Amino acid sequence: MSTPLSQAHDVRPSSPQGNNASGPAKPVPRRSTKKNATTTEPAWVKWSLIGVALAFIFLFLILPLAAVFTEALRKGSDAFLEAFKEPDAWSAIRLTLITAAIAVPMNLVFGVAAAWAIAKYEFRGKAFLTTLVDLPFSVSPVVAGLIYVLMFGAQGWFGPWLQAHDIKIVFAVPGIVLATIFVTFPFIARELIPLMQAQGTDEEQAAQVLGATGWQTFWYVTLPNIKWGLIYGVILCNARAMGEFGAVSVVSGHIRGQTNTMPLHVEILYNEYQSVAAFAVASLLALLALVTLVIKSFVEWQFERDQKAAAALPPERPTV
Repeated sequence: MSTPLSQAHDVRPSSPQGNNASGPAKPVPRRSTKKNATTTEPAWVKWSLIGVALAFIFLFLILPLAAVFTEALRKGSDAFLEAFKEPDAWSAIRLTLITAAIAVPMNLVFGVAAAWAIAKYEFRGKAFLTTLVDLPFSVSPVVAGLIYVLMFGAQGWFGPWLQAHDIKIVFAVPGIVLATIFVTFPFIARELIPLMQAQGTDEEQAAQVLGATGWQTFWYVTLPNIKWGLIYGVILCNARAMGEFGAVSVVSGHIRGQTNTMPLHVEILYNEYQSVAAFAVASLLALLALVTLVIKSFVEWQFERDQKAAAALPPERPTV
């Protein structure tokens, strides 16, 4: 009898374990008997590096910070609180908060707009715009203050016009705000640009295909994806705005009770040998820095938790 063609060509290699319908047997992985060492350096190198790092942190961070609070409380809590009863101290605190309250929202708007333009679009001059964003990092704050004095001072480019219209910028609050904005505007943009570049534009394009407008795409797609990076950048920007000294020192004029921020007030008190009052105001700045650090750590922890939760989710399956 003749064999059917389908059976004649159905020649399969026999499995070494017999006719197993589940397919060939998978090789069993061998267990490695060697320990997976993370580094090849000896133990003394590791502990030496850890010791150097801890010594550096203690000498240059913890010890000066402890010295500030120790000197502030050296003559007791009454002398510490007395430093904040002066009108000049409250004026410096109020001006610092006002400056930060104006500079941070303006940098927030600029940072989001610049990061969105750089990360989501391709256009001529994109590299030049990125370089301009990094400019305050490379320019000294004192030079930034001198730029505003050259532009808006009495002998500056716009000085005569400003005097004719009775507008004060240098040696007034507007000059302090402008100098603070210049020094702090890269922080939010620099936090958002790499984050938005890593996320890509797929979700925004999908939202636009589904009929979403530009604002709807921003509020419901882009903003939830960058919220933790945005908060992180705002925290850093606020910390730098409250602690800025160089640029503000040039444009403020050191008018006591009017144009002195907290760092400038600390300098004046220290130069007048009022060490307790100077360290008391400095301790308030240090306390604000510690609060900023705690908030920053919380934001980082929250961001990592959201990232792990998103990675643990099962992949979405398309529905028919």
